[in-house]
Amino acid sequence: MTDVWRKQYTLDFEDDFSGPALRRDRWLPFYLPQWAGRAQSAARFELPGRGLHLLITEDQRPWNPAFDGELRVSSVQTGCRSGPAGSPDGQHHFAAGLRVVEAQPDEWLYTPHYGLFEVALRADLPAGYLAAFWMIGVERTPQESGEICVCELFGHERGQEHYRVRFGVKPIHDPALHLDMHDVLMPGSPADLHVYSAEWTPREVVFRIDGREVGRVPQSPKYPMQFMLNVYELPAELPGGGRSGPWPKRAEVAWVRGYRRGGHGGADAGPSVEAGDPVA
Repeated sequence: MTDVWRKQYTLDFEDDFSGPALRRDRWLPFYLPQWAGRAQSAARFELPGRGLHLLITEDQRPWNPAFDGELRVSSVQTGCRSGPAGSPDGQHHFAAGLRVVEAQPDEWLYTPHYGLFEVALRADLPAGYLAAFWMIGVERTPQESGEICVCELFGHERGQEHYRVRFGVKPIHDPALHLDMHDVLMPGSPADLHVYSAEWTPREVVFRIDGREVGRVPQSPKYPMQFMLNVYELPAELPGGGRSGPWPKRAEVAWVRGYRRGGHGGADAGPSVEAGDPVA
């Protein structure tokens, strides 16, 4: 914590996944469960003693074939909410015609409003697979739906000596935001451990890899957001997509951290949504 930009922050959230089970007071092991149900969207993962391994297995089913085709995903997230079954009211409304399959209670496990957020990640993935760490609005209204993409690592965008990292801001349904995505070619391999971070302030989002600034986006979501951490298998019709062995595919997360500016609600800090009770 020697960088000047780090000194403005105090650790607010940390998980190195060293316990015997996934901490359900911090993570929900599902991917947008309102649109498919918890059983259909449940994550495949391992906890080897330290770190979280998110998996795509050979027998894994597509999470939502009606609206997302053959996409397979294992994901954990730090918040969730929806309206009643049959309604269109749910987080990350990614396709027209979506309706809630299984109503979700309000669960706000970690939903910060501004701060510094980091993941230490290895993604030794071939073409057809994607590892990502991103944040979405808690979406108490449809406008609170913007996304901060901390990192996207596509298997088909790695070479022998370099790999590409995508990052930026997506509006989804927030009229105050516009699409502003970037990419950078990094030396080395995504199979090595790297730290990907986003510093989110009321004015901008600053993106860094291994402490080095790689880009800034001069816009900012104005509401609390939650973490989304996942590995995908892309459908064959998408660029770089297609299913291939051996199994399982694996994204290895060493740790996730969140920092609050000043530690006690500094000038750039805002209120988060109150945390709910963990799932039984």
